Amino acid sequence: MATTQINPFLDGNFAPVHEEISTNTLQVIGELPPDLSGMFVRNGPNPQWKPIGQYHWFDGDGMLHGVRISNGKATYRNRYVRTKGWKIENEAGKALWSGLLEPVQMDNPHGPTKNVANTALVWHAGQLLALWEAGVPYAIKVPELKTIGEHTYDGKLVSAMTAHPKVDPLTGEMMFFGYGFAPPYLQYGVVSPQGELLQTEPIDIPTAVMMHDFAITEDYTIFMDLPLIYNTKSKKRVEMKFERDKPSRFGIVPRYGNNSNIRWFETPACYVFHTLNAYEEDDEVVLIACRMNSTSVLGSLDSQPDPEAGIPRLYQWRFNLSTGKVSEEMLDDVPSEFPRINENLLGQKTRYGYTGKLPKDQLVFDGIIKYDFKTGRSQTHEFGKGRYGGESVFAPRPNAKAEDDGWLVTFVHDTTKETSELVVVSAQDITAKPIARVIIPQRVPYGFHGAWVSEEQLRASV
Repeated sequence: MATTQINPFLDGNFAPVHEEISTNTLQVIGELPPDLSGMFVRNGPNPQWKPIGQYHWFDGDGMLHGVRISNGKATYRNRYVRTKGWKIENEAGKALWSGLLEPVQMDNPHGPTKNVANTALVWHAGQLLALWEAGVPYAIKVPELKTIGEHTYDGKLVSAMTAHPKVDPLTGEMMFFGYGFAPPYLQYGVVSPQGELLQTEPIDIPTAVMMHDFAITEDYTIFMDLPLIYNTKSKKRVEMKFERDKPSRFGIVPRYGNNSNIRWFETPACYVFHTLNAYEEDDEVVLIACRMNSTSVLGSLDSQPDPEAGIPRLYQWRFNLSTGKVSEEMLDDVPSEFPRINENLLGQKTRYGYTGKLPKDQLVFDGIIKYDFKTGRSQTHEFGKGRYGGESVFAPRPNAKAEDDGWLVTFVHDTTKETSELVVVSAQDITAKPIARVIIPQRVPYGFHGAWVSEEQLRASV
């Protein structure tokens, strides 16, 4: 008897939840610190309806899961990001768009693609934004997690926006980029601390590539033109090939620069989904990120398949602006991804960084690695047997003096008990048990990126 193969991204804790709930005070195992006050919000894919054709994890409608913490107590709510596409499908009562692995729907009366706003979040200029790199951001009202609508900077946004814009904690400016399938393949934008889009500059790159992330320092912006190349003539919505015979290129441009003063550095082919941080040191720009030899994301082909393909490890690059030389060094051979830092120091030299520890052949994390870049050592917090989590976000202690004085927060799913919880770990005592576990009254599916919105930011929200 034939059996139907279950899509792994629609099964287990990848499967969507459909009920939007709001709670009162939640059960806390341990004790929430009295000065941990704010809201942890995580974005992720959660299809509203049964998908059309082959479903990929990247396809699902954005859903926000938020835990509000105040005075040692916590509440939870989850809400769909009510994008234009979500509203159209909600009214129709079914999916109208197919996903990334299906042919382009050029005959779809609502347009060939749907902005799902499902990938990440950024807080800037008093506003929380839900992000998806192939479209415009959506503004979100906190703590309600209510969708306000598209955020196009008074119509000045002329490109898509990366899911990973960078906010300079010293100036309050936000840098972003957008990439596309037609020239200009890359556009670079700067937003003022008040939320005004100041400039959009086209940057020349040879062809359309998948460029998921980038980095900033105090004076520079770093782009990664890596050889994961789109077939722009394909009838499929997305068809890519990793071209190992082409170099990886890193472009460094002054913050308010443009294509005329960007400098490119070349290394052997690699791929980077996420950067941890970058900073300046003497004549060098230093970049730390999770590097893979290559990637088969979205079923992309590899010109020379490699058993190490798709395994991310923490690396460091040094780009010498005086000599033009570049060096590349692996910092740890343990697979890990979704790197984060104390974002009050983004773009500056930091001592510490945090990544999600990847078990073999898994897309979720079984622990948190804390790196000490001064000593070269690392420590690991293990979630425990059968417990898997997502990206850990650093929540700084108010008025902290030490860089690592704060907490790491993330959702963890217990596959034995089939329960979900918010875990709070002391960043200064990372190998210890969580200081608090907030029990969530419904399952929280695995997702992508989160943000910590402080009490001060919540009060200043638009």
